Amino acid sequence: MLVLRKPYLLYLGDATLKSDCKTAFGLRDWCRGDVLGEWSHPAGAVTLELPRLAPAQAAAQGAGSIVVGVASTGGVLPEHWQDDLEAALLAGMDVVSGMHTRLESFPRLVRAAATGGGRLVNVRHPGNSHGVASGRKRTGMRVLTVGTDCALGKKYTALAITRALHEAGAAATFRATGQTGIMIAGSGIPMDATISDFIAGAGEELSPDNAADHWDVIEGQGSLYHPAYAAVTLGLLHGSQPDAIVLCHDPERLTIEEYPDYPIPPLQEVIDYYLLVGRLTNRAIRCVGLSINSSALSDEAWKEYRTKLERELSLPVCDPLRGGVAPLAAKLLAP
Repeated sequence: MLVLRKPYLLYLGDATLKSDCKTAFGLRDWCRGDVLGEWSHPAGAVTLELPRLAPAQAAAQGAGSIVVGVASTGGVLPEHWQDDLEAALLAGMDVVSGMHTRLESFPRLVRAAATGGGRLVNVRHPGNSHGVASGRKRTGMRVLTVGTDCALGKKYTALAITRALHEAGAAATFRATGQTGIMIAGSGIPMDATISDFIAGAGEELSPDNAADHWDVIEGQGSLYHPAYAAVTLGLLHGSQPDAIVLCHDPERLTIEEYPDYPIPPLQEVIDYYLLVGRLTNRAIRCVGLSINSSALSDEAWKEYRTKLERELSLPVCDPLRGGVAPLAAKLLAP
């Protein structure tokens, strides 16, 4: 499993739009205690309102990694960022990037890593191998966030559930399966970069045996209804062997995003399908509720929609940004 060195210095490059720095903002918001400060190229215009530290300063304060907090177009890491990344490596820090560009493609950074002793960590290209799934039932409890589509809140929901379980006094660990989630957690497995035969095995490795009352909250990927990404969803579902699922949904989407010929089925049908498929590795799997991205709904429309769903599905319905997910945590902890 990929493990990152914390605490972090967040690097914003020369970004001029906050939307391009969603990785950095996510790290600031979800693991603030692991972040020392920020640094950027002189042409950068975005700030996280954190202490501004040059790489050498951050290293002197104990920073383990400089994290590229920008998601640029095409996932390309600009060559003119090398000055800052080289300085971090020479100071003994790791460079962590979620870009498609491999850090090793820059000879200058390879030399700096060898000199300073730091690592070049490509979160999208971990280079780790995983075994074939065993199907063995593991100790401990697991909840997996699943979705009607991609990119509608599975990571955010998992983080919010983890926090709610902690607030309820329960033992819980967020298990990351995507690039930003791994950076937040400091460890994890990028499921979309795992060879298909080994996705379920990676899911088992991600969530090992644990105490009987401990909850692993697993970040979901893709959707069983997605014509391109259903395979990673299926492998993660089987390997994680969840005792519970939380369905994530955006009510504004009637079809899979960018796939207009693929309508999203009724939510009860979606839940039933996830449970049917999940029973292969956990016969006792159950759905404990829904997490809704209601950002496009007015307060009144959200209230009406939530009430309607709760009546139809007999399950708690939450939006992490509108009231939190305490009802989902309570459902998980109910005897």
